[in-house]
Amino acid sequence: MKTYVPPKKILENYARVLVRFALGQEDGILPGEVVECVVPDIAKPLALELQNEILRAGGHPIVRLAATGFEKDYYNLANNDQLTFFSEKYMRARADMIDHSLVVLADVDPFLLAEVEPKKILLARDARKKFRDWLFEKESTGKHTWTIGLWGVDAKAELVGLSIEEYWEQIIHACFLDADDPISEWKRVKETQQKIKSKLNDLRIDSLHSKGPDVDLTVKIGANRWWKGGANRNIPSFELFTSPDWRGTNGWIKFNQPLYRYGNVISGIRLEFKNGVIVNASASQGEKFLLEMIKTENADKLGEYSLTDNRLSRITHPMAETLYDENIGGPQGNMHVAIGMSYKDCFRDDTGNASSVPKKDWEKLGYNESAEHTDIVSTVEREVTATLVSGEKLIIYSNGQFVL
Repeated sequence: MKTYVPPKKILENYARVLVRFALGQEDGILPGEVVECVVPDIAKPLALELQNEILRAGGHPIVRLAATGFEKDYYNLANNDQLTFFSEKYMRARADMIDHSLVVLADVDPFLLAEVEPKKILLARDARKKFRDWLFEKESTGKHTWTIGLWGVDAKAELVGLSIEEYWEQIIHACFLDADDPISEWKRVKETQQKIKSKLNDLRIDSLHSKGPDVDLTVKIGANRWWKGGANRNIPSFELFTSPDWRGTNGWIKFNQPLYRYGNVISGIRLEFKNGVIVNASASQGEKFLLEMIKTENADKLGEYSLTDNRLSRITHPMAETLYDENIGGPQGNMHVAIGMSYKDCFRDDTGNASSVPKKDWEKLGYNESAEHTDIVSTVEREVTATLVSGEKLIIYSNGQFVL
């Protein structure tokens, strides 16, 4: 079935933002660098523009068109040996070769894997962790960057009550794709985010207490943490986040936004933490899959804490896609946390280089290591109070905005 495709100019701007801004460090890729693009086949028009923009920048595109809809048969037919197959030599060479990774999301059937045994999906995910770790290691030394974009599909538009044209308007508006110079617009957003991040990092926060109708949660930030976020990775990105010391998480939180993950939908999620570990988890839909995710090693701990200021976000409607929903604005902005893997680039030291930390020390610092990293979003009212290292208490977020 033929679906809506945005005008060529919009797709050209989209490719330019992803290649010339989100990859690299604001200035885009360098001549001679290798960019691997993984694009679902339904998004072929964008794949073409990505290839062309990489070529114009002097880079080497490796474009992989991923077949949509194959996953269900794969998981139903594959045995454990096939699910865990990992071609180490090939994947190692691939990790060594690519300088940048660019992934486009296009979930044509959000319920595709709803009847697949969760353990099979998670088993295959775990088998590929080594490849992700290799890329993270390269990133920590400044030798690899990545970004993610979204292709609008009819199924997601229908889920959130929009036409496909309206759904694409959210993407276009959020990413400044209809602007004369989208990259200049993103640089302005980044500058504003940097000012807020600088204030947060200057505070030296010990812990945060989030309080509201759907949350009463204390998160210990931990020593030597940076607040990160904003442009240069996910497009769009309006959030500011850090990876906390998972050991100091206590309390509970409910999430009013559904989670679309691994071909499943999980909604009505509630998590309760005690001394850093999830002690109770429930969901009104998809609870079986949620509980299987949490059983993954260290997926019962926090890897990320994030807030989005509604003055920055240009996303005005739920999109049934975490990339957008974790950056949504609205009256109360949003708060989201991720269970599982921490971001080691949130480590704060004089070198600014996470690779300076011996692997054995990450656990001592309270950084969580897991094959899982799943963001769960709440857009319900909350007030966030920081307790500083000095003992002073300070409200830093209220009515959907940072108050610094």
